Amino acid sequence: MMALGVWQIRRAEWKEALLARYAGAAGLPPIGFPAVPPTDGSLLFRRASGMCLEATNWSARAGSSRTGASGWRHLALCRTGAEGPGMLVDLGWSNGFDAPAGYKGGRVSGVIDSDRDHILLLVADTPAPGLQPSALPSPENIPNNHRAYAVQWFLFAGVAAVIYAIALRVRRRRPPAPPAA
Repeated sequence: MMALGVWQIRRAEWKEALLARYAGAAGLPPIGFPAVPPTDGSLLFRRASGMCLEATNWSARAGSSRTGASGWRHLALCRTGAEGPGMLVDLGWSNGFDAPAGYKGGRVSGVIDSDRDHILLLVADTPAPGLQPSALPSPENIPNNHRAYAVQWFLFAGVAAVIYAIALRVRRRRPPAPPAA
């Protein structure tokens, strides 16, 4: 349990460095949304833009608006040209589940985030017609509770040590068992 506590402290240090890198990404110059996004999270929270020639598929996932209201984020898989897998774009928020009508595509600018499957997507600054802007992703929304977990493991180890000490004391006080006849 002590080893798990030490491991959690190391995880906390790693997570703090990661969150600092994510926070610094907002100050970096904008980039074009990559045709083949990296899978290491190095682009998260960075400003980017891309061209959505056409929304080929829509999906709705639970999310929040920039005002904090709960509802549905509307994600569009955009065709970006003949090459590549395309681009996933969060084109806005609404109370309804249905895909917005009338989106014709165009230039999209926003902040890079990842979806529940860790696929990079672009959260648009300007929503599609009929939608409100989705909440912008922020590294401040990523929990870093590893130090609390470390304390928890150290407390578990302490409680286990106390229980062990009590068990040894009780064992010493017990009279020896009579010899078997």
